[in-house]
Amino acid sequence: MFVLKLLLKNAFRHRLRTLLTMVGLIVAVCAFGLLRTIIDAWYAGAEGTSSTRLVTRNAISLTFVLPLNYADRVRRVEGVTGVSWSNWFGGVYITERNFFPQFAVEPASYLALYPEYILPEAEKKAFLLDRQGAVVGRKLANQYGWKVGDQIPLRGTIFPGTWTFTLRGIWDGVDARTDEAQMLFHWKLLSENLRARGGQNADHVGVYIVGIDEPNNAPLISQRIDAQFKNSLAETLTETEKAFQLGFVSMSEAILVAVNAVSYVIIVIIMAVMANTMMMTARERLAEYATLKALGFPPAFVVKLLFGESLVIALGGGILGMLLTLPLAAAFAKAVGTLFPVFVVSDTTMLLQLAASVTVGAIAAAWPAWKMSRIDIVNGLRHVG
Repeated sequence: MFVLKLLLKNAFRHRLRTLLTMVGLIVAVCAFGLLRTIIDAWYAGAEGTSSTRLVTRNAISLTFVLPLNYADRVRRVEGVTGVSWSNWFGGVYITERNFFPQFAVEPASYLALYPEYILPEAEKKAFLLDRQGAVVGRKLANQYGWKVGDQIPLRGTIFPGTWTFTLRGIWDGVDARTDEAQMLFHWKLLSENLRARGGQNADHVGVYIVGIDEPNNAPLISQRIDAQFKNSLAETLTETEKAFQLGFVSMSEAILVAVNAVSYVIIVIIMAVMANTMMMTARERLAEYATLKALGFPPAFVVKLLFGESLVIALGGGILGMLLTLPLAAAFAKAVGTLFPVFVVSDTTMLLQLAASVTVGAIAAAWPAWKMSRIDIVNGLRHVG
């Protein structure tokens, strides 16, 4: 208890300097946490995937479609438990700034493959029965103030025209990783519209979602599916849902590397600031440390004092920075809307923040502690701070 009181007294002997150093630590740890959370949010789509789902797309590119009659052949592949399909819609709600994913899906089979979407049974039934119906995630509904029964107009970009949907249900995610920022509506509505306009892709889909019985057999089942359509006019590429999502993330890999680098550069900078603070502290107390050695205190005691003081300052700023990260992340998530469907400060990020704080405190004290442990008593007593 005595040592702790001594460390606290020493740490706040120069209150302004200590407070400014802690403010720097708070800002650095908070910025580090936010940048790490942004990286996690980029990967959230991949982390929230299921190991029992595969995605089958055109082997050339996602912009090329697949025939609807592939569904029966995929369903007959050994190991497949269910098949559904979806098309990216790309409509605009009021203005282009209101971006969120919209998919035309085969509703019954699609919802069966996504049990993490918790939709009340009555709302699910209403959606299945209404060709003009749509369902959205809770986050999306909250952002635009939608409630069940509302009319949602979308201006088509890929598929021209004004499309009006009736909101029949709002799903909640089974956990924080579940995407609640999507909109789903009936694929048949899209298909019938395209057929009425004489479109060539009325009986084509963007991707197939494939349920499998055993996650360990995903590579084998993927090969079986792709073998069904080898040398056809529309060859397929089947991969796990996670690999499919990571394909989108890889398009921004350079940005993610830069953000990751900046997050660690921030820690290095504050480490230099902290080290400068501890060096100033050590120089000012040369006479005190020399006196302690003259009284018989071993060099290790001086080392403990410096390390302890540095860790008190670093942990104080670090913990406050961790606590501040949570409301700032919530405010950031609200500001960006559906750009990041999942934006949650993870336990891993908070542990990294804590570890960074301890590391900064330990490294900042290492050099001055070593210097003070070797101080000459006579020269130290002559020092005037």
